[in-house]
Amino acid sequence: MRIIIAGGGTGGHIFPAIAIANAIMQLAPDTEILFVGAQGKMEMEKVPQAGYKIEGLDIAGFNRSSLIKNIRLPFKLIKSFFQVRKIIAEFKPDAVIGVGGYSSFPVLKHAQLKGIPTFIHESNSFAGKTNMILGRNAVKVFVATDGMEKFFPKEKIQITGNPVRKSIAQSTVTRSEALRFFNLDESKVTVLAVGGSLGARSINEALSNKLDAFESHNLQLIWQTGKTTAAEYKEKAKSYLNVWADDFISQMEMAYAAADIVISRSGAMAVTELCVAKKPVIFVPFPHAAEDHQTVNAQTLVDKKAALMIKDSEANEKLVAITISLAENKDLQEELSENISKLSITNADEIIAKEILFQL
Repeated sequence: MRIIIAGGGTGGHIFPAIAIANAIMQLAPDTEILFVGAQGKMEMEKVPQAGYKIEGLDIAGFNRSSLIKNIRLPFKLIKSFFQVRKIIAEFKPDAVIGVGGYSSFPVLKHAQLKGIPTFIHESNSFAGKTNMILGRNAVKVFVATDGMEKFFPKEKIQITGNPVRKSIAQSTVTRSEALRFFNLDESKVTVLAVGGSLGARSINEALSNKLDAFESHNLQLIWQTGKTTAAEYKEKAKSYLNVWADDFISQMEMAYAAADIVISRSGAMAVTELCVAKKPVIFVPFPHAAEDHQTVNAQTLVDKKAALMIKDSEANEKLVAITISLAENKDLQEELSENISKLSITNADEIIAKEILFQL
């Protein structure tokens, strides 16, 4: 069996894709898997680290902030279709799986034109345009939540939840081991702050302005700054023994095991992983996500008393104060942890892999 997995751009697309690939390999070890992503994006680094081959397309998404930067976009799209045609002709896949991100469009579109079975995984509660267009001709569309009939043909939808990396879903790392990994103190309450692979400006600025408050309240911080302006925040964190800061955490199982409290954006994959990690969380939704779906994601958990939420615009004023308040309230931590754990799904990758292999 030969399978292409296409897409990427963010960890929210890449890590579920790798989880699906691993599940397929476990069920059918003779399968050959090839990833296709976008040149210069994080999949070109993360996929080889996971042990898979990847081909990069010269493609870019539509730039909403600067229309002048879109001049070359039609040429890149045409070039990517020629690249895809060559990749598919040489690899001869039995199936193509799309996980979202603009690099998935030319791959799945060409596969559909060639009559190759295609499958889609949509992690968000609001489907991306690429997946919506491609979903009409897909064999199956795997989704995380119900209510997705407004985006995809009802008969093609299968609710599976979102795949979580096995390193997180099956983690046996203890809190002590994890804190030693980050060279932090086991006796202190530990806060993990993550804003995604590119970072979250509002979270970063709120933390950066009040690092002294963490120290004075005997808290410590594991801070994934994201790549954007990471140097500035890492430099500031150097002055504090109670702060570990870097642009990316590759071993998230360590970060979740070390954390007593988590501050996070509320993209679909972040929410899924936090349910599995069973941690008290303060969500700061990204306000410019399509249809404000991050706020919808977070509000769903807030309504179930499974999380707290702060508006992005209020982060600088309220985030650190609410974090300190939660750190001092053990009863609320236990309530949030217990309620978020009820929403955990750990085997979505296996369900998706079995269904794809069954269809082939």
